[in-house]
Amino acid sequence: MLLLSLLLFPLLGAVVLGTWSGMSKACANRIAILWALVPLVLVVVMGTHRALPADGILANWQSMWLPDAGIFLRFAVDGTSWLFLLLTSLVTLFALAATAKLGLGGRAYCALVLVLEGMLFGVFTARHFIPWFLCWEMTLIPSYLLIRLWGGPGAPRAALRFFIMTLGGSVFMLLGFLALQLSVGTMDFSQLAELASNKELVPMLAKTFASTGYTGQFLLGAVAVCVFLGLAVKLPVFPFHAWLPAAYAEAPTPVTMLLTGLLSKMGVYGLLRILLPIFPEVLPALAPTLMLLAVVTVLLGAVAALAQRDLKRILAYSSVNHLGYCAMAVVAAAAVQTDRSAHAAAISGTILQAFNHGIIASTIFFCIGLMEQRSGGARNLADFGGLRARAPIFCGLMGIALFASLGLPGLSGFVGEFLMFTGVFALVPWAAAVAVIGLLLTAVFFLRLVRLVFHGPLHPACAKWPDLTTGERWLLGPAIALIIIPGLWPQVLLHCLNADTVRLLDLLHILS
Repeated sequence: MLLLSLLLFPLLGAVVLGTWSGMSKACANRIAILWALVPLVLVVVMGTHRALPADGILANWQSMWLPDAGIFLRFAVDGTSWLFLLLTSLVTLFALAATAKLGLGGRAYCALVLVLEGMLFGVFTARHFIPWFLCWEMTLIPSYLLIRLWGGPGAPRAALRFFIMTLGGSVFMLLGFLALQLSVGTMDFSQLAELASNKELVPMLAKTFASTGYTGQFLLGAVAVCVFLGLAVKLPVFPFHAWLPAAYAEAPTPVTMLLTGLLSKMGVYGLLRILLPIFPEVLPALAPTLMLLAVVTVLLGAVAALAQRDLKRILAYSSVNHLGYCAMAVVAAAAVQTDRSAHAAAISGTILQAFNHGIIASTIFFCIGLMEQRSGGARNLADFGGLRARAPIFCGLMGIALFASLGLPGLSGFVGEFLMFTGVFALVPWAAAVAVIGLLLTAVFFLRLVRLVFHGPLHPACAKWPDLTTGERWLLGPAIALIIIPGLWPQVLLHCLNADTVRLLDLLHILS
């Protein structure tokens, strides 16, 4: 019942906020923050039960839904899912607190954030495609409304592009899984992974669609491409990233924190939970193309960030760059099915990168939100300068987050990137060598940001800036701690992943 409570509690909070008329904005914000504390407590309690069975499941809940069609609601939490649940609860709470601090919010706004949190919990725990897909699609509605109704002047166009591109990718994914349902009679992720491990999917697809004249290998490859298209839009991978810069720039800062901290992680989770275990037979053939897209995503994100002057757009393209590393590591693990230690490094690094990037990027966007608030909406590089003289604590804490994002050793961003590059260098050396250019460009645009914003002559518009208030320090302090602690003690997160990584490697028949 712990998992069911976690899934339903945010939705109950949305109903309470939506039906409680006459509530002031400040009251709605406080209730939403307190409500969001409960899922965080539930996730932490769930993670403290470490006496795991052999399958590594921390919590599960299942119920029949459409028995005649073999569709049932099945949700389960293992170590990997738990980390994504923890990230979701932390970033949602952070975003709601930032909402109150930046003067946004209200009943409808907070209700939509809680609906989004509930649907994300479903995405990270569902083990059958139908409930997973419903939760996946339902994240679109609150995200679209939050961007469209509370965003900037370009929000309607940005929100519509986000909605259409994400929905279009999901259509392909649905078609792919319908083909699997017709062929093997199930959409359960575990059963599909077991069939794939036993190399049974290819003959089943060939038999079901024999009238098409295509081989089973080709058909399974087509299904894998359909699933990848759905995940690539959310991740996003080039050229499906077109919605991201405008959406991040036009959305209010707390919503941008949710987009970069959580929604993009749905794509990473899908690569690990669906694409890699269900399609190992055909991914090696697709890997050269997918790897090219991943490397282009890394380089394009870094080059585009270097060309921006708007702080939000710099961080938006930086997110494209960082998530490109995740795609690169997963594709490398699929491309070469040898060297168990390299595979373990690539997979563990991908999960750590997703978690750490969610915290780091959310923190930086919150800092940009504070800069916008103090400057009356300005966020161009030319609008700032010499901030270190006026706000040394703010610049120090934001600097920690920026250096974590560029992968400084001792901070959380370094650990995931190091593991991913260790794995990719062993599996696909050329991709890692080219992607190093992305690392160098990341250092260039972040150090340029630090130089222009924090140092130099004090900009006249910043002459009366106050440093962080006590409340703002209480908001940034825990986020900075979550950036420093995993960097110094990565095992605090890695111990959650070790057993799941071993099981995935066994499923893929990766031998030492």
